[in-house]
Amino acid sequence: MPSIPRSGRYRVEREVLDEQKLEELTKRKTLSEIHKPLTDRLKDSLRCTLPKLKRSIMSGFPVLYWLPKYSVWEYGMPDLVSGISVGIMHLPQGTFTVLSIMVGSVTERLAPDEIFLTTNGTNLTSEVDIAARDSYRVQVAATTTVLGGLIQVLLGVIKFGFVGTYLSEPLVRGYTSAAAAHALVAQLKHLFGVSPRRYSGLLSQVYTLLDVCLSLPKTHLPTLLVSSATIVLLISAKELNSFLSTKLPVPLPVELITIVAATLISSTAHLNNNYSVSVVGEIPSGLSAPTVPNLSLFGEVIGDAFALAIVGYAVSISLGKTFALKHGYKVDSNQELVALGFSNAVGGFFQCFSVCASMSRSLIQETTGGKTQMAGVASALIVLVTILKLGMLFQELPKAVLASIVIVNMKGMFKQYSDVCTLWRRSKMDLVVWLVTWVSTMLLNLDLGLAASIIFALFTVTFRTQMPTYSVLGNVPGTELYVDIETHREAREVPGVTIFRSSATVYFANAELYLEALKEKSGLDISKMIIYKRRQEAKQRRRERRAERRAKRQAKREKRGQKAATQHAEPPEFSVEEEEEAGGWRDTHIDMKAAEKEEDSWTERENGTVFVIPATPRTPDGCSRWEYLKGGDPDTTSLGWMSELQDGDTTTLGSSSEDTLSQDLEQVSLGSLGKWTWDIHSIILDLSTANFIDTVGIQTLKNIFRDFSEIDVDIYVCGCQACVVEQLVLGDFFSETIRKQHLFVSVHDAVLHCLNHRGAALLPRYDPTQALQSGTKF
Repeated sequence: MPSIPRSGRYRVEREVLDEQKLEELTKRKTLSEIHKPLTDRLKDSLRCTLPKLKRSIMSGFPVLYWLPKYSVWEYGMPDLVSGISVGIMHLPQGTFTVLSIMVGSVTERLAPDEIFLTTNGTNLTSEVDIAARDSYRVQVAATTTVLGGLIQVLLGVIKFGFVGTYLSEPLVRGYTSAAAAHALVAQLKHLFGVSPRRYSGLLSQVYTLLDVCLSLPKTHLPTLLVSSATIVLLISAKELNSFLSTKLPVPLPVELITIVAATLISSTAHLNNNYSVSVVGEIPSGLSAPTVPNLSLFGEVIGDAFALAIVGYAVSISLGKTFALKHGYKVDSNQELVALGFSNAVGGFFQCFSVCASMSRSLIQETTGGKTQMAGVASALIVLVTILKLGMLFQELPKAVLASIVIVNMKGMFKQYSDVCTLWRRSKMDLVVWLVTWVSTMLLNLDLGLAASIIFALFTVTFRTQMPTYSVLGNVPGTELYVDIETHREAREVPGVTIFRSSATVYFANAELYLEALKEKSGLDISKMIIYKRRQEAKQRRRERRAERRAKRQAKREKRGQKAATQHAEPPEFSVEEEEEAGGWRDTHIDMKAAEKEEDSWTERENGTVFVIPATPRTPDGCSRWEYLKGGDPDTTSLGWMSELQDGDTTTLGSSSEDTLSQDLEQVSLGSLGKWTWDIHSIILDLSTANFIDTVGIQTLKNIFRDFSEIDVDIYVCGCQACVVEQLVLGDFFSETIRKQHLFVSVHDAVLHCLNHRGAALLPRYDPTQALQSGTKF
């Protein structure tokens, strides 16, 4: 327990640890010992060992990890039912809507109808060779898909998946909510049986939705009836499933039953022929032979392939993170890239086009009870068998039924719109990220919307570090804890010490703000104080020169007086040199009067600086009271009164005969520059929140040490992490004036050092005995 003798010095039962003592105590390694040479690190990365090889294989092929542990009894039936439901959903649709539009725009750009016009010999009219056009468009789509897949594999190999870490939960939820809105807009035409125009590019969703709304008067009533009935039945069945979930061994395959029933009803009632209800139609059978993509098109489609690769990855990783958060598992971003890339690269040889995770089918797989990747295997088998043999059985399935299934299964995504209310209560900044992501994705589509969202999210990080919380810390009596004095009533300031902390690291974006906050919190406007000090020093040098000249003149007068006394009757004669000195004295006197006038006017203009002005007229006994200003308007600033100054000279401030007052003023002027009672002798900068510091931050700290030393204030730094200390060393922060003894392990170590070093400057308003006494050993 510390004891405090009358001398004001503090004695503790453990050594106060600064950075130098800590290094000696722990024998910290040098930088060369911590960081291996590049050649050694390269050798380690290329060295192949059996455990390292095993980890690489398991990470590259996760199926080798989870398949041996697969439980058929626990997961078999849910995965089978889910796989069949999703597989049937795959039959009439292609891949993700946005990717389909992006691939379609590439094919239309490189294979427009105009270059496939042929002349009919009978009536000399031009017609489009549809077979040739479609064949070339398939080549373009397959080539773009292969190139996009190769790009994804390359990005996965170089660990580009780290970009997934910038997809925060509000961003992902806003992005998937907007993607759900995209999917909803794409299904509206099937729900109402209308045929809106096809749009692509910026604001395409707005134009499509507007066109659908304008087409509502043309709604096909039989199609709307089928859609409404399907939605009602699906919602009722799902609620029944939820109610009986504890009694049913597996959930009822609602979607599968709906698809089979709708197909049978449509075939029996001939909905397509009798009521013009749109159905799936012919489903091609058989697989295309693999072909090599047209390599000559790589240069023309590389930009589109890169966009497809990024958008496909973004959609997949966003959905993956959404379900990972819901079910408590982790997604490997780089593995997702590699897997998606191989799927596209291999599929492109079979004339497939770019794919990614589908929101609607992922939701259906989850809601129908799918647990593992075996559900995906079941879906693939269903699609394969259907393409080869069973495609004709589902030709009469109404498209309105499929659209209804997609919309009902997006209920979970629509619930994410409640995030707006939740984030409004919890975090306004996260709410802004969510809203900006949703709006940009809706207006700019998924590719540009994702880029804009990530850029904005990074901007918010920069903004938060630019506008951190600055606080002055005080001691919690009886402990070694230091907390914000503005938010904790029991915290007490340590006498003579200001402990300053920022909630963010100090770097180029907030270095100036850090310095300004330090000035405000400490009450020391260092820039103005240094200017004032230097002006006072210049005035003092002028006074000294004037005093020296007066002494010389006085000596000459005495010498002339002695000479006149010896000569008696001879009048004193002035030499040319003496006359010049006399004239120079008069000129000097005039210059000083002008300087005084200039000083007074400067004082009036720069009232934000610290000044000393007469507050009461001088009394007959020579006493006067002086008011000490610190910033702001002299008429509104609350100030303290200093002790009276004695001086017999009644001339104005700055005159050549105020030596005594000038000396007294010089003694108190520095004391008047800071707080009203000038009770700060040390400032401790708590950098425990900093995880890095750049060259601008290092230079800012150097400037703080240099400037505050001019007004006799000691600066100390505490709480630096090892990486920050290393960066300070590399940045040449330490010098003859700034040593490692200025860095302390904790705030408490720095406080004890300040009180031992400058402990005489104690104030009666604070009892350090009460603050620092503790029942435990230090």
